Amino acid sequence: MAQVLEFKLPDLGEGLTEAEIVRWLVQVGDVVAVDQPVVEVETAKAMVEVPCPYGGVVTARFGEEGTELPVGAPLITVAVGAPASGGPEVPAKGAEGSGNVLVGYGTSEAPARRRRIRSARPEPAASVTVAAPAPAAPVLPGGPAGKPDGPVPVISPLVRRLARENDLDLRELTGSGPEGLILRADVENALRGAAPRDRAAQLPPASSASSALSGSRRVPLKGVRGAVADKLSRSRREIPDATCWVDADATELMRARAAMNASAGPKISLLALLARICTAALARFPELNSTVDLAAREIVQFDQVHLGFAAQTERGLVVPVVRDAHALDAEGLTAEFARLTEASRDGRLTPADLTGGTFTLNNYGVFGVDGSTPIINHPEAAMLGVGRIIPKPWVHEGELAVRQVVQLSLTFDHRVCDGGTAGGFLRYVADCVEQPAVLLRTL
Repeated sequence: MAQVLEFKLPDLGEGLTEAEIVRWLVQVGDVVAVDQPVVEVETAKAMVEVPCPYGGVVTARFGEEGTELPVGAPLITVAVGAPASGGPEVPAKGAEGSGNVLVGYGTSEAPARRRRIRSARPEPAASVTVAAPAPAAPVLPGGPAGKPDGPVPVISPLVRRLARENDLDLRELTGSGPEGLILRADVENALRGAAPRDRAAQLPPASSASSALSGSRRVPLKGVRGAVADKLSRSRREIPDATCWVDADATELMRARAAMNASAGPKISLLALLARICTAALARFPELNSTVDLAAREIVQFDQVHLGFAAQTERGLVVPVVRDAHALDAEGLTAEFARLTEASRDGRLTPADLTGGTFTLNNYGVFGVDGSTPIINHPEAAMLGVGRIIPKPWVHEGELAVRQVVQLSLTFDHRVCDGGTAGGFLRYVADCVEQPAVLLRTL
């Protein structure tokens, strides 16, 4: 007898709460093996192929291509032990699950102990759905005073978080989904309905604000923009940051790069030279290659430098990470920057490419600006910013000359060090930019 198992969109890591279905890799009726990829999804960070932990026959798919699903929503159902189109029976060992799906999603637990609400989403005419009775909806404990605890039909952690962040009691909502399931739209509609009343209580009747808002529009804060907003907001809440900056004469650095690229062999990028200077500076000032463990009240200093770099793509800002950057020379760094930049533009970065950074290099000079006070890439402790390199009047060897000048800025977590350490780091970086031989003397 077939056992029908439901596979839900797993936690994809980095606090991501939703993903968009890009391409289905299986059809209803297909036989899938344990850990076979069944769907390609796009998160705010990367494109990911999601493997199914069960082996069997696909009996239903949930969501068309282009549909955005929250973490925890059903993806497919698989019949384990069922004959595939009159063929041999599929072994039931897939019912245990492989346990090898993505971050934070365990499948080794027996399916019978999993509590779920199955959403009766419409299927194409060719779909064959094997349904199972939906268990009782989860109970949200600890209701407000005067409101009894009771079942709240909600499956999405995104819906719960949205309600929690806006102090909205889910018990007061009527879900528009199947069997009264509370959807994200229900929460957003409730919040939109409350906003005009709140404004009316605060504004005088004859206020011109209503006319000023009549032409306004709302842009959903989701996907890349939503992920960036969440991370930057957390950085601002938790990190007491400060910024120092200095102008540096980059003429000799540019000459050194031109000389290196004049010879045969791979060309060296300016970003790679700046990264090489960064890793050397972090070896001298390890306080900035760290993070703060608030729970333990400790500063954790790292031995390796996993260097993130800000990359602007059509999908938004991403920060790929070069692993063990301290162990790479300028040629190796150039190759890694090129590989990760190309992958970011094509949407091929994996979650592993975007996590685990210990320090970030931000070359905002490519946007034609001189300086910035960037927000630290949480949970790191510092970020080096580099402005555009342009000809400017500069006193060189006691005389006024036109030199290639760049502004360098360092934003740092004031908990990990004081201004003396931050200033020492930035001064060392500037010295290496002005006189690349300094780097050779201190290696």
